[in-house]
Amino acid sequence: MFVRDVLTLKGSVVISIGPSDTIGALCNLLREKRIGAAIVSSDGRTIEGVISERDVAYGLAVHGAELITLRVSDLMTKTVITCMPDDRVSIVASTMLSRNIRHLPVEVDGFAVGMVSIRDVLNFRVVDLQQQTAQLRVLANQMDSVPQDRE
Repeated sequence: MFVRDVLTLKGSVVISIGPSDTIGALCNLLREKRIGAAIVSSDGRTIEGVISERDVAYGLAVHGAELITLRVSDLMTKTVITCMPDDRVSIVASTMLSRNIRHLPVEVDGFAVGMVSIRDVLNFRVVDLQQQTAQLRVLANQMDSVPQDRE
């Protein structure tokens, strides 16, 4: 199973915010869209960074009440790890877990085409493993019912 399958299931809408927008505007966007992260982009397509609710929480600890007036570019993650639609979900899940990443932009030719969360990836991975288990059970049952030649 591939990232494109996850995007087909959940949708590939790209939610972005400009780097000069305020953290207050970001918080409103995250609440309105009921999401945990957004792609930071001046044009809505190229990925300049990623900003998440975790970045906001850390920013609050450092900046206090000033936080909502800061620019998104002040808190965003600038070195962004991305994936592509043709990447295997199992590899993406492994990358996200090993690097402690909860949101991963999906990129094609330098442009954002979606975002997957660790929840999306792990849910999809569980379904994949359940299907594999069911197939193995069917195969095992077929093997049990086939008479063996023993004389």
